[in-house]
Amino acid sequence: MDNNNNKAWTGKTRGGTFGYRFFIFLIDKLGIRFAYIFLAFVVIYFIPFAPKATSASWWYARNILRKNRIQSFGFLFKNYYRFGQTLIDKVAISSGNKEQYKFIFDNSYPRFLEILNEGKGAILVGAHVGNWEIGAPFFDKYGEKMHIAMLDAEYQKIKEMLEQYSQNRNYNVFPLDETDGLANIFQVKAILDRNEYICFQGDRFLGNTQTAKVDFLDKKARFPIGPFLLASRLQVPVIFYFSMRNKKMTYKFHFHIAQTVPKVSKSKPEILLLTQYTKELEKIVKKYPEQWFNYYRFWG
Repeated sequence: MDNNNNKAWTGKTRGGTFGYRFFIFLIDKLGIRFAYIFLAFVVIYFIPFAPKATSASWWYARNILRKNRIQSFGFLFKNYYRFGQTLIDKVAISSGNKEQYKFIFDNSYPRFLEILNEGKGAILVGAHVGNWEIGAPFFDKYGEKMHIAMLDAEYQKIKEMLEQYSQNRNYNVFPLDETDGLANIFQVKAILDRNEYICFQGDRFLGNTQTAKVDFLDKKARFPIGPFLLASRLQVPVIFYFSMRNKKMTYKFHFHIAQTVPKVSKSKPEILLLTQYTKELEKIVKKYPEQWFNYYRFWG
């Protein structure tokens, strides 16, 4: 493990409040499918005018997916378009249009619910693939105990939108303090001690974050170790969760229950948990390569 002082990611997500407001307007006035049509023009604009993100996506297509130049140009459009679709879907569902979508669950969903019902607390770990937050309507009675960890800079950017347009939001947002990691740890422990659930994204970090370098898609990549370190120390269940967009406005939810890692082992327990996570994430990215939305040089 080490601390990476080069900020690969700045703590801010592509897009802004204007983008949210604009698509809210389109969905409200012209419908979701018209928003998809208009999205194609937005993507054409973004390819040349978001050079850092485009460069990262191009590198991903060429060096990770091994696409040729022509295929990579097509991938750029598809990758941005999928990202825009997830944004539209997030806005549409949070503003009351859930009935226009179809949702399916993998075979691990019943076991996932059993863990939530055990009353021990749990850590969920997702990634910036697919549309992780789209599952919020299915939190149901678990929502009041669900805390979505989000970097404070990212949360403040969309806070007003979340409060104004999310109908009956049934989960809590936990803004992470970017300067006080110890305070974050105490708050997370307090959540778990109340037998509640904390949800992390396991594939991004800022420059002062403790990381570990592991194999991911045939290259070495750094991942934040914090969620896995907490889980191994506190001995709470860990679930890896991904929500992926399929055809015809359908989302499929994937759950993987992490194997329990003993505190005493030859390898550090947090590294064993991280390795389980990256293996599951790798399966998802291989199946849905265009839904990888980390728009910076993730592999360094």
